[in-house]
Amino acid sequence: MYESFFSLEHKPFELIPNPRFLYLSAAHRKALNYLTYGIRQQSGFILLTGEVGTGKTTIIRSLIKSQLNDVTLSKIFNTKVESQQLIEMILEDFGVRPSGKDKPSLLRELNDFLIEQFSRGRQCVLIIDEAQNLSREVLEEVRMLSNLENDQQKLLRIILVGQPELKALLAAPELLQLRQRIQVSCHIPPLPENEIEDYITHRLEFAGNRNAATFDPGAFEAIHHYTRGVPRLINILCDYLLLDAFANETRTITAASVHEVAGDLNFDNQYWNPPAPPQEDDIPGCQSKTVPLASARASAKITSLLKNLNGRLKSLEDVLPRLEQIRIPPAQDNSGLSKQLSSFQEGLQGRMDDMWRAIETIAEEVHSLKLRVDVEPPIEEAVPPPAEVPDDIPEDIPEIASVPAIEKSGWLKRLIFKTS
Repeated sequence: MYESFFSLEHKPFELIPNPRFLYLSAAHRKALNYLTYGIRQQSGFILLTGEVGTGKTTIIRSLIKSQLNDVTLSKIFNTKVESQQLIEMILEDFGVRPSGKDKPSLLRELNDFLIEQFSRGRQCVLIIDEAQNLSREVLEEVRMLSNLENDQQKLLRIILVGQPELKALLAAPELLQLRQRIQVSCHIPPLPENEIEDYITHRLEFAGNRNAATFDPGAFEAIHHYTRGVPRLINILCDYLLLDAFANETRTITAASVHEVAGDLNFDNQYWNPPAPPQEDDIPGCQSKTVPLASARASAKITSLLKNLNGRLKSLEDVLPRLEQIRIPPAQDNSGLSKQLSSFQEGLQGRMDDMWRAIETIAEEVHSLKLRVDVEPPIEEAVPPPAEVPDDIPEDIPEIASVPAIEKSGWLKRLIFKTS
């Protein structure tokens, strides 16, 4: 959609694990070298782990495409299967149509195929992706496959690829023999902040134009903040950033635009697991089953209200400069504009009054809850403080717990109506 505007040949931030776009960070290069070494040195088991979206599948595809030309591969991606189904899938991916129906017959056919490939001077490699979904029983069957060997070497190299939960699964006592057979192990972490710029530039370059867009320095920091360095999430956010820049007919992406797009996407809640709400048993010193939860809900209301207030203040900051730039010729009738401005000011004043009333109501509710709880420490110390409190609220505003005593301070009126 936006490729021609940015002079790109392809979309640079697609989610398809295309090895052509593989960015070899220090961790990715290390993992690729470890995998190649493990295969060439005829290691029995190789383990590759990484968080969701860090590029494990892309590395495997790059390995297959560029490093394993003399290797016969079987790639398994559907891992929610039983042991016999897994053996059937392995044979089929090796190009062998299973003729047997029971497990011993399937294992005999697999062994015959491996011996035939060895006689032709070819290595056989089994890659199991999403291996964290395998049961312990199936993992034990996979270990037994590594026993297929001749007098000289193992006939099958096995690469287990999965999320960090795979390591926890392999730590089970009954999988000790499998753990001891893992000769090569590597982990892919998210990208550090200092590699975000190189990653984005790399994707743009292989899409046809490394200078397609200009990212301000603060934009890279903001992108890392929301994505936490996960390449898949960087692709999602940057795709929307280019779309937003295309809609605004600009080739410059600022930190402000990153925050705006991430806010529109509700990025933290959409692409990360939101923190679980506090439970009454998690709050120290609380004996009541209802009051702590009610207090937590009231605190959440205040947090939501403050976010809403911050958003409306930001909207005011965006609108007021445009109003100040309006210049009407002296000879023109300004009565219509004056009425509009007056109506606008009245509407803003009404909204601000509503917000203050809402704050007072919630604060009274919190105050009444505090009076009902006679435990130490106080509830407000037990409940985690609200997250993401706006940074632009002046320091001289009293604490939220004392909101009932807050008067409509003059800084809001000065901000809206430019009064002194």
